[in-house]
Amino acid sequence: MIVTIDGPAGSGKSTTAHRAAARLEYVYLDTGAMYRAVALGFLRAEAPATPSGAEAVLPSLTVDVEYRGDTMQVFLGDDAVTDRIRSAEVGRIVSDISTLAPVREYMVEQQRRIGRAQADRHGGVVLDGRDTGTVVFPKAPVKIFMVADIDERARRRLQEYEAAGEEVTFEEVRAEIEKRDQQDRTRDIAPLRRADDAIIFDTTDCTIAEQVDFVVDRVKAQDGRGT
Repeated sequence: MIVTIDGPAGSGKSTTAHRAAARLEYVYLDTGAMYRAVALGFLRAEAPATPSGAEAVLPSLTVDVEYRGDTMQVFLGDDAVTDRIRSAEVGRIVSDISTLAPVREYMVEQQRRIGRAQADRHGGVVLDGRDTGTVVFPKAPVKIFMVADIDERARRRLQEYEAAGEEVTFEEVRAEIEKRDQQDRTRDIAPLRRADDAIIFDTTDCTIAEQVDFVVDRVKAQDGRGT
């Protein structure tokens, strides 16, 4: 079973996908974390977010994941970067990096490879991102598109930065999300949009537990396990 959860930044995709996967005894594939690892690779190489920058960085860049229990660890080459990719510095450039055609082609190939392997091994995988239901796995049997009010999304993202020790303001985070939304929706390659058969889920006033229940119930209904 492949389950996709797409939506804009801060809509609750990652936490919900992670916990829903655990409840279902599937594994969780955070595609956004993989893009963040690529962005970190660009930063380390001091490469610009341009096609020429991608041409310079991608041949020597390897992004992969490993699972320790139900926890996904992200690797840039041999370096475990799961914590470092959550910095505000990476957050500021990841959208620019992810709009580059060579980057998206590379990442979609990796996400399909990892997603299929994990679904075969564990019975299912839950992916979250911005194009998992439209580009990566357009035939996934369960697709959910999460949305939330922008102020609520900014508040959630600010909490993540503060937990990581980052000193940023609410206004800075809100502006970052607005920019990311605009870039994601207007980019030429795989823009953020709801797949025609995806279920819209507004998480603005939902608890994490309610969000997880929503996903788990739909997966169980699809595979005949009941609710």
